[in-house]
Amino acid sequence: MIDRTLTASLKKSFEQYPVVTLTGPRQSGKTTLVRSSFPDLPYKNLEDPSVREFAREDPVGFLSPYRDGVIIDEIQNVPELTSWIQVTVDEARRNGLYILTGSRQFEIMEAVSQSLAGRTAVLRLLPFSIGELPSENKLQSINKWLYTGFFPRIYDQHIEPYRVLSDYFATYIERDIRKIVNVRNISLFEKFVKLCAGRVGQILNLSSLANDAGINHVTARDWITLLEASYTIFLLPPYYRNIGKRLIKSPKLYFYDTGLASHLIGIEKPDHLENHPLKGSLFENMMVMEILKHRYHSGKRSNLNFFRDAKGHEVDVIYSLGNTSFPIEIKMGETFRTEFMKQLNYFNDLFGCMDKDMKGGIIYNGRESYRRGGFEIVKYIETKRLLQKMDLR
Repeated sequence: MIDRTLTASLKKSFEQYPVVTLTGPRQSGKTTLVRSSFPDLPYKNLEDPSVREFAREDPVGFLSPYRDGVIIDEIQNVPELTSWIQVTVDEARRNGLYILTGSRQFEIMEAVSQSLAGRTAVLRLLPFSIGELPSENKLQSINKWLYTGFFPRIYDQHIEPYRVLSDYFATYIERDIRKIVNVRNISLFEKFVKLCAGRVGQILNLSSLANDAGINHVTARDWITLLEASYTIFLLPPYYRNIGKRLIKSPKLYFYDTGLASHLIGIEKPDHLENHPLKGSLFENMMVMEILKHRYHSGKRSNLNFFRDAKGHEVDVIYSLGNTSFPIEIKMGETFRTEFMKQLNYFNDLFGCMDKDMKGGIIYNGRESYRRGGFEIVKYIETKRLLQKMDLR
C-alpha cells in the first residue's frame, strides 16, 4: 500500500476532535486510509443494505456497541445519523470516537454543519499526488501521466487505465447521479460531462455549455453543481480586489482527475495525446490539482484562485497565505523562456509585489529547477518543493 500524506493530519485530528469527517471522490482511497490508520476500530459500511436499514430504523441501537469508537463509511446514505452521533459525543465528552467518510460532499457538509458543528474536523482526500507515488512512476512521460490519472486502484492493482476509468464513469452514473437527482436523460447528461471535459482550464460559460448540450441554462447550472458535489469537477474561483480594474468574476473549470478528463474526450492510449489540442490544458489541470492536493492532504482548505482581467492578462494560480499572494504560472514547454515571467510581473506590479524574496513560481515540463529574477522555476514533478517554500514565507 502506498503511504498517503494525509495520514498524519488524520491521526492528529482524531486526537483533537470527537469526530473526523473525511470526504473525497469515490475510489480516492478513503476507506483504505482510515482502516489502515485505525486498524483496531470497528468498521461499518452504509452501502450495505442491511447495515443501512439498521442505522435508519434504530440509530441508537446501531451506535450503542461502539462507545469506544467506530468508522462509518458512506455516511451520506444515512445523513440523519449525524444527529444521533451528536448526542453520543456530547454525552461522552471525549475525543477520538467517530470517523465518517463519504463521497458526496454537499450532502455530507450539510448534515455535518447542522449536527456536528464544532465537534468534527473535516478533511479531504483526493487521488494520489505525484509526490505520493513511488519514484519509478516519476520517470513516465507527460502523456502517460495525463492518460493514466491518479486513482489508487490503477497503481495498486496495475489495471489498464482505460478500463478503470470507463468502469468508474459508468458506476458514477449509476450510483451517484441516480441517487442525488432524477436525471431523466442519462445520455444527455453524459454528453454534458464530456463537453465539460473538453473545456478544462477554460472560464466556465454556462450559456455556451447549455447550448452545446441542448439543455437550458438552469439545467446546466444544476448539473454543474451536481458534478461539484460528487467530486468530479473543481471550479477555481477568480482572484479580484477593488483596484479599479475590470476583472473576470467567473470560475475556471477543472476535473479532479486528469485521467478521467482524458478518458471523456476520447483518449484511449498515451500516444493519442502527443499532438492533441487539449494537451496543454490537461497539463494545467494536472498541476492545479497537484497544488490543491498539497493543501488538502496537509489537512488545509483550498487557498487557490486564478487571475484574469478584461485585457486578457492572466495568471494560472494565485496561492494566497494570509495577506500575501504568490502568482504561479504553469507551462507545458520543456524550455524555460523569460516571457514565462511576463504575466507574473504584471500581477506583482498591479497589486504591489507582496514578497520581494519570493515573487512567485513557474511550473514547467523541463529537466531542471532553479531560481531566476526572484521566481522559483521548478520541473513539474518538484511542485511540492515550490509550495513548501511558499508555505514558509
